[in-house]
Amino acid sequence: MSRPISTYRVQLTPDFGFAQVAEIAGYLRDLGVSHVYLSPILQSTPESRHGYDVTDHSRIREEFGGATGFREMAQQLAAHDLGIVVDIVPNHMNTVNAQFWSVLKDGPDSPYAHWFDIDWVDGKVALPVLGDDTEPVVDGDVLRYHEHAYPHPGHYRLVDWREGPGYRRFFDVSSLIGLRVEDPSVLFATHEVIFWLLDEGLVDGLRVDHPDGLADPRGYLDRLRDRVGGAWTVVEKILIGPERLPDDWACDGTTGYEVLNRVNGLFVDPAGKAPLIKIFADMTGQPAEYRPVMAQAKREVLDLFFGAEVDRLARVASCDPAAVRELLAAMPVYRAYVVPGEPPPPESAEIVELAAESCSPAVQPLVREVLYGSAESIVRFQQSCGPVMAKGVEDTALYRWFPLACLNEVGGEPDAFGESVEDFHDFCAEMSPYTMTTLSTHDTKRSEDVRARLSVLSEMPGEWAAAVAEWSAQVSFDPHLDYLAWQNLMAAWPISAERFTDYLLKAAREAKTAISWINPDPSYERRLRSFAEAAVRLPIGGFIERIDPFAMSNSLGAKLVQLMMPGVPDVYQGNETTDFSLVDPDNRRPVTYPRKPETSWDSAKLLVTTQALRLRRRLGGAAPYLPMEAEGERAEHVIAFARGERPQAVAVATRLPVRLAATGWGATALTLPTGTWRDLLTGALFTGRIPLAHLLGQYPVSLLERHDL
Repeated sequence: MSRPISTYRVQLTPDFGFAQVAEIAGYLRDLGVSHVYLSPILQSTPESRHGYDVTDHSRIREEFGGATGFREMAQQLAAHDLGIVVDIVPNHMNTVNAQFWSVLKDGPDSPYAHWFDIDWVDGKVALPVLGDDTEPVVDGDVLRYHEHAYPHPGHYRLVDWREGPGYRRFFDVSSLIGLRVEDPSVLFATHEVIFWLLDEGLVDGLRVDHPDGLADPRGYLDRLRDRVGGAWTVVEKILIGPERLPDDWACDGTTGYEVLNRVNGLFVDPAGKAPLIKIFADMTGQPAEYRPVMAQAKREVLDLFFGAEVDRLARVASCDPAAVRELLAAMPVYRAYVVPGEPPPPESAEIVELAAESCSPAVQPLVREVLYGSAESIVRFQQSCGPVMAKGVEDTALYRWFPLACLNEVGGEPDAFGESVEDFHDFCAEMSPYTMTTLSTHDTKRSEDVRARLSVLSEMPGEWAAAVAEWSAQVSFDPHLDYLAWQNLMAAWPISAERFTDYLLKAAREAKTAISWINPDPSYERRLRSFAEAAVRLPIGGFIERIDPFAMSNSLGAKLVQLMMPGVPDVYQGNETTDFSLVDPDNRRPVTYPRKPETSWDSAKLLVTTQALRLRRRLGGAAPYLPMEAEGERAEHVIAFARGERPQAVAVATRLPVRLAATGWGATALTLPTGTWRDLLTGALFTGRIPLAHLLGQYPVSLLERHDL
């Protein structure tokens, strides 16, 4: 079973299944990746465009080609020396499935009652579906309500759709019910197909979705590792700031959001923080500080979405629901790792206790309970932290506080401007050699090239303010939304009115300041559409022409760093060339293969990606990482490091290109290790100490490889 050296993420859909993946095997081989990384492959709802709503764990999805199609694809990929990594979803499944139907019919006596994390009340489970005065209709053995169907009679009660369900769910999505994979029989039943794919050598690795939702992530990963042996496994774990993956988790690392945010920070100028925050505050009327906005957003989503979860935790912890809301709102991370029956790790106890310091004294008994109390109190609290962070921060606060939107990323902190080269090197020195690295995913708020354009604004806030003032004088709508609109319109340019409208509607609904998913306003939405249609007709292209040379520098630099730093680099579908996508579903649009460059930026990015991936395959996995220092007047504009034993390769990228263009390289140079080197981008040969302006040549990056001549 081979460990990946690099991966290429493919988003499977009913229109792009296993046969279509097989057709691009040659293209992916030539690109240089070692493994194809597939979105979930098990049977989900037929129309699903993402696959995280599994309905039947015993089948490979028919819309993709089923088991036969998977085997044929695997054979074709193997013929091109490509392995497979699959995305698995242990935390939840769609509520429309045979097992849950049995539970609704037979209640706690169902043979599948232990599959699901259910809060039984008088032998019944609450289903939040009622939305109007329509009466459910009995149709033989089935009770129908609009598009919903349930066994008649059954062990359930229908409640208003705004109420929380009587079961653990994925975040606030009541159509996704939590699974109890801590039960060995449930784990086996929901992973049986994945296990035989691994046993037969058809799959080499796993990406585990949302482990923070599980009752016992560490125990799950231990059992998974025991069953799958050395199969490469990474987890979708969101780490905030200095937070690190628990070192007792049996996995190779994360899916790379912490890497994404640090790489992004390399290309953001800290000097832009104060002026950009002032522009944002002046335009929106929002506070100049992020933390109060985040705290307020978390309190709001607790009231809006998580009443059932709060009440359930309050009940098991024997405390006031208000105390539960206070502590959950104050928690700064997705989970504090406490295992029932074990002393809490000091860092976990410190996180909870520090969070409680900002709360009322009434929270202290709850702190003791979630750290040292009953198993259910400990587990329920940890399972509740993630949803509050996801909905309160990712899906609310990041749509309210956005001085520089490239910082508003999953796991990011929008008030943290910039990452120093020294801090980045220190971070790389601590990285697991087989953790995943990424710049774009199916869940990122905007693609890597959109962020590359936005990063430029940190170096030219004055010009940006003037451009926004000019556009706003011609078209305006909602002060809470307009500034986010201008950032994304510019960074995703050119964009259709339809795509831009869809983005703004989602942004406004997530922000919840004027409308939300549960509180629409048709008048507001009509005016938003009119704003979007007028905004895309403005001459935004002139500003784009001004910044794109610098954005291209940021884009290529970030790509090279991500592909050549420690870890297993992933390329999200289509991002080997430029991609100017916004948040899902925009970033899950179909991709055409092979990717054909249409601009010089496309050509350069495809070249950098291909050369870096091919070099990574020659270097193999876990090559040593050696930080390198630039010397001279413009040393701060360089990030450089060597990889390999001798070392065998050096990656060099420029940063903060606007200021660099204004001042030039001066006497800045990079000292290369002894030997002869070939620049893969220009074909030139160099030895010794090289002036960086000469080394970088026509590109803002260089990738050099040692050759024994």
